[in-house]
Amino acid sequence: MAEGFLKSFDKSIAVYSAGTKPEKNINPYTIKVMNEVGIDISKYKPKNINQFINQSFDFVITVCDNAKEMCPAFNGKVKKMLHIGFNDPAAAKGSTAEKLLVYRKIRDEIKQEFLTFYIKIGN
Repeated sequence: MAEGFLKSFDKSIAVYSAGTKPEKNINPYTIKVMNEVGIDISKYKPKNINQFINQSFDFVITVCDNAKEMCPAFNGKVKKMLHIGFNDPAAAKGSTAEKLLVYRKIRDEIKQEFLTFYIKIGN
């Protein structure tokens, strides 16, 4: 979701998203709630963070608490490491409607936090 929002704020920035234990496909609830706000992430593919550890980045941002703890050391130059944490919506329990409420709540939190971040860095 963070990748989708950052790219929607500014198409000229390079954004890479990866996980420490990526799923095979993007969660369908994630695709649905992002479509609701006009962002299509259906073509995104989960990636493992290990494929990026030798690259240089202005920012490396962890969003899940376990990712913060498990994030490998980057061999490339990283100007700033940040943690902007959110609950994992995949842990939501209940009916489809109840799960979608959780996904929407987390989506909206991610949008707000990353918009604040984007504005703060001066873009």
